[in-house]
Amino acid sequence: MTGIQPSLWFHDNAEEAMNFYVDLFPDSHIDSIERYPDESLNEHFEGMSGKVLNGRFTLNGVQFTCLDGGPVYTFTEAVSFTVPCADQAEIDRYWQALSAVPDAEQCGWCKDKFGVSWQIIPANLGELMSGPGAIQALMGMQKICIADLRAAGDAQPGSE
Repeated sequence: MTGIQPSLWFHDNAEEAMNFYVDLFPDSHIDSIERYPDESLNEHFEGMSGKVLNGRFTLNGVQFTCLDGGPVYTFTEAVSFTVPCADQAEIDRYWQALSAVPDAEQCGWCKDKFGVSWQIIPANLGELMSGPGAIQALMGMQKICIADLRAAGDAQPGSE
């Protein structure tokens, strides 16, 4: 293990999440799963027998770890994963798969069915944000529409 590696704490569905993510992202696979031992061996493992104690998986070449840790901690929007997309079709594909909480959607951010936040953005977002019109357009979007950002950036001030 080298570098910085994201680690995700799931209540009790880490294996389901790993399978979902590796099916969605290219160049992805589950590397290993270590499971909690039989709960009779330790009172701290009550209800966790067979769940993921330490999962290792790779998403699009990035290594992650995860575990089933119970409901003590939950995901928040304070941490998200950014997915730079080549075109609108790729944005649409990831958005359709990951967006599960409409109330959490804004400016390309969405939350998946596990509570993890994602930023589904065009790879050239900086180029598309060429002026106040584009910034205004972005602030009004849930899923990013590249054509609308481009049009807003091309608009002359006062012509909207």
